[in-house]
Amino acid sequence: MLRIWSLIVLLLLPVVAGAGAFSGPVRVIDADTIDVGTTRVRLHGIDAPEMDQECLTAQGVAYECGRWATAQVRALYQNRLARCQQIDIDRYGRTVARCLVGDVDMGREIVSLGLAFAYTRYSEAYVLDEKGAAVNDRGLHAMRVLSPAQFRALRTKGRAAPNPACVIKGNISKNGRIFHVPGQEFYDRTGIDTTRGERWFCSAAQARAAGWRPARR
Repeated sequence: MLRIWSLIVLLLLPVVAGAGAFSGPVRVIDADTIDVGTTRVRLHGIDAPEMDQECLTAQGVAYECGRWATAQVRALYQNRLARCQQIDIDRYGRTVARCLVGDVDMGREIVSLGLAFAYTRYSEAYVLDEKGAAVNDRGLHAMRVLSPAQFRALRTKGRAAPNPACVIKGNISKNGRIFHVPGQEFYDRTGIDTTRGERWFCSAAQARAAGWRPARR
């Protein structure tokens, strides 16, 4: 009887060890989302700039940092074989997983190179890697950048400028076309809905030329 139970345990071990494991070639979607074979994966513990997110360089020039980070991750991993371990499923139905390419933890390397941030809302696994990147001004840490979470929250409300160099809000209300500049009383609470004809402007002169008048306060 003991021998039978031992055999059953041995047969079950590979299944338990492999539960949630999968592998396949990598196709990079953005800097924290990949396809591994046919599985859409959100890399665990990291958060990268959104594809349409822009940052400012040290010289104050707007830079498409979301696309840049994606291109860097693609150069590192595209078409390489990844081995992943599922950790969760996110609200969008993506598999949240830790993935290795060779012996390299993808999440750790991406954060270490300054291509993403440690996503401490869900894990502190890469906090020290982020600190190392920040100390050495690697990647995003050499730029002025909103955290991806802040960017998503503000974008959802129409309050984050797509271009950080163009932050004047051209609002349309019952009082007409009015623009708000940072620091004015109603700036933070004003959202921009481009489907209604509202706009972002790079200067007060540009807003005036387009037919908007300045807010009084």
